[in-house]
Amino acid sequence: MKIELHNNKVLFNNGSSSKEIHPFWLRERISNEEYFDNNTQQRKFDPTFLKTDISILSVKINNDLLEINFNDGVNFKLEIDKIIQEYSRDDFFIQSIKKEKWKSNFVNIEKYNYTDELFESKTMYDLLIKFYKYGFVIFKNVPTNDNFIVKFANSIGSIRRTNFGEFFNVKSVPKPNDLAYTSLPLAPHTDNPYRNPVPCIQLLHCITNEVSGGFSTLVDGYTVTEDLKNEFKEYYDILTKVKVKFKFIDKDVILEGWSELIKLDENKEFKQVKFSPRLDFVPILEKKELDLYYKARNKISEMYNSDEYRIEFKLTPGDLLMMDNYRLLHGRTEFDTNEGSRFLQGAYIDFDSTEGKLRHLKRKFNF
Repeated sequence: MKIELHNNKVLFNNGSSSKEIHPFWLRERISNEEYFDNNTQQRKFDPTFLKTDISILSVKINNDLLEINFNDGVNFKLEIDKIIQEYSRDDFFIQSIKKEKWKSNFVNIEKYNYTDELFESKTMYDLLIKFYKYGFVIFKNVPTNDNFIVKFANSIGSIRRTNFGEFFNVKSVPKPNDLAYTSLPLAPHTDNPYRNPVPCIQLLHCITNEVSGGFSTLVDGYTVTEDLKNEFKEYYDILTKVKVKFKFIDKDVILEGWSELIKLDENKEFKQVKFSPRLDFVPILEKKELDLYYKARNKISEMYNSDEYRIEFKLTPGDLLMMDNYRLLHGRTEFDTNEGSRFLQGAYIDFDSTEGKLRHLKRKFNF
């Protein structure tokens, strides 16, 4: 990809063809001090107040800069690399971090040691890259006092409050409003599928864990759904097509949301999994279609719950698990409350938190 010039026109060459870049598109990207605030990175002018019949009087390439004079008297220099990156519509950074599939043989789980300087460090940059690759990371020695999970979450981005509160306590309680607050085993599931939008990232911080059971479990929904697509295409297709209703009810709120169990993006590629069979309600469809749907749901449930895909590990006090709630399913094994206390705290943040932190660290360390 490169920028070319012809008769005072700026062309974008993608390797197979050249197309003119609209002069107004270039004009509204002026970054001279008179027109652009470098501190906020915001325009000082409103481009919707300009006439759109802007034209280029002269233009030249000087090293890596495009020097342009417009017919309204404005002239400025623009970095060619920035034009290529923006005009090609590619997020060269976040989207370039490719997901890596994993199954139960993914046993070398690295834990990152917490320090007060972590959030502005190169280590934070590295672990966020791994988060996007694998869907989770684990921190160790995170302070367990004073609901520290709130400070932790807000040091990455902004905490996402729900009806469970700014954070929530995961431990066995009488008359719970969710099975998470019991000692029962939890099969692989995604959190809050009934919300719009669903919280993107979940944090689980181990405060105490005195029981022999209560192992945390993770399954990579990306790996499972890609395998389903390759091995059971008919099942995959219907699970990406049919929307089911997810519903949560307690004394103060009723939450409902409709979604496919496998959500695809605009390119028909993996975007999100939703799975919580204790909370879903399949719509009324033709019997033949429902026959196929139920077989497909059973198959993906079988895969989610199989030893082939699940990893198990014990969180110890100070461990904090950060996981992608759009990609991973999580659960736990059963434990006995007579053995002692198992107490975790949870919170949510959204993808703009990790994306914003990662781009900031990339800029800070000039990666």
